[in-house]
Amino acid sequence: MPLSAFINYLKLEKNYSAHTVQAYLHDLETFKEFIKNEFDCTDLKTVNYAMIRSWIVNLFENKIGNKSINRKISSLKAYYKFLLKTKQISENPLAKHKSLKVPKTLQIPFSEKEIGNVIDQLDDNKDFEGIRNKAIVELFYATGMRKSELIQLKLSDLDFHKQSVKVLGKRNKERIVPLIQPTIKTLKEYIEIRKDYESNNSKQALFLSKKGVKISQTLVYRIINNYFSAISTKEKKSPHILRHSFATHLLNEGADLNAIKELLGHASLASTQVYTNNSIAELKKVYSNTHPRNKK
Repeated sequence: MPLSAFINYLKLEKNYSAHTVQAYLHDLETFKEFIKNEFDCTDLKTVNYAMIRSWIVNLFENKIGNKSINRKISSLKAYYKFLLKTKQISENPLAKHKSLKVPKTLQIPFSEKEIGNVIDQLDDNKDFEGIRNKAIVELFYATGMRKSELIQLKLSDLDFHKQSVKVLGKRNKERIVPLIQPTIKTLKEYIEIRKDYESNNSKQALFLSKKGVKISQTLVYRIINNYFSAISTKEKKSPHILRHSFATHLLNEGADLNAIKELLGHASLASTQVYTNNSIAELKKVYSNTHPRNKK
């Protein structure tokens, strides 16, 4: 396979997840097919920027958004940097490329009341799926972990004695996140009922489907979306918004930004600072509603 060396580089040297590697591979294969059809070019090493520009125009004409186009170009950038690093090319065709502008959108977190309402609603359902779904919602909100991180959790990652959970983040970087008592109580309740659904192939996975297999990304998204659609009018209702809620609510309560960075598993503080936008928005709302001069 022509791209095998690059794929091994992503897996072994960059420690990228299987999901990320697959996304890079898909983007490269799509681009390869495009230049073959448009320019009769079959060697990615001979590509010039004009060809890449044509691909960008084609993506735009097919209603692909700027953010998605930038992600696809990131895959190409990584590949050509690899070719340059391994001396397979002498010039990077993307050296002077500038990312397309993407409008900044403020992702609105769920309120504490909304999250409380969902958890209260889940209290009424004591079957396997109800208890499991409550454990998922509480764990997202109590730890701020990513959807992919939650899916990969194993039973052995939980340490109730130390009141913590071990999370395997991006680039296989581990972090220990504290657990609060209500979440521990729900997890223990779930683990007890989970025993009736596990199989030989799923003994290690923490969260299972009703069929006894490891829970899927689609199912996790659907769980969060369904429950929060019933109580919230916010546009986005996903696991990632629960991650935003976790960080924003901690920040609102005075938590240190560096501590939130460690809990979220961010590599740099710049990634965490996006959550200050949500806090400032909340601050403006409170200010607007309470300032005496604003009531005149």
